[in-house]
Amino acid sequence: MIELSSWLPAFLQALDNTFAQRIWFVGLQGSYGRSEATQTSDIDMVVILDELSPTDIQAYHDMLDTLPHRESICGFLAGKTELLHWEASDLFQFYYDTTPIVGNLDELLALIDDAAVDRAIKTGVCNLYHGCVHNMLHEKSEEILKELYKAASFVVQALYFQQTGYYIRRQTDLLPLAAPRERALLETFLSLKSGGTVDFHAMSEALFLWCRHRIEQWQ
Repeated sequence: MIELSSWLPAFLQALDNTFAQRIWFVGLQGSYGRSEATQTSDIDMVVILDELSPTDIQAYHDMLDTLPHRESICGFLAGKTELLHWEASDLFQFYYDTTPIVGNLDELLALIDDAAVDRAIKTGVCNLYHGCVHNMLHEKSEEILKELYKAASFVVQALYFQQTGYYIRRQTDLLPLAAPRERALLETFLSLKSGGTVDFHAMSEALFLWCRHRIEQWQ
């Protein structure tokens, strides 16, 4: 596993050398951000500049090429103005699943209202429904199924936030708090994440029925 305590200072120094005072925010997402990283985890860096141009994208690319573990670096690069005008339903997960390193994202909170959270849930469930049916009919891919369950776990986080006002970043912490239907889904996700056996038909059917149930409840 990559030791972030030594890698991150090198990243921040390279970023400062490349963009200096133009850096508005730097954060960490994904498994490293949740302190759940494994040997195969990517480093999901979030970098927001004052503005972003094609030249900046190339400069960031070239900067990343100078760093160790280049193949594991991914994440999100954007300009501040674009982020502040982003679709608010996307910003919900983005805000709550990002660990700040430089600056903060608190300006986004004014954009993430109840309607945005509701859209995040509905869009997520509809996309899962479509993805599940498509995979059952065509690809029949275990890897796609794993990704669908991962995406479903994010929807469960949003559902719990909608119901309680609390965002639980780790699915393992959310598991005992979730309602029975959502708990079963999380249990499958965590099993798949830890290398558990894939029962493609049963798991696909369970996910499809969960999505259908959710959609049928909407007024």
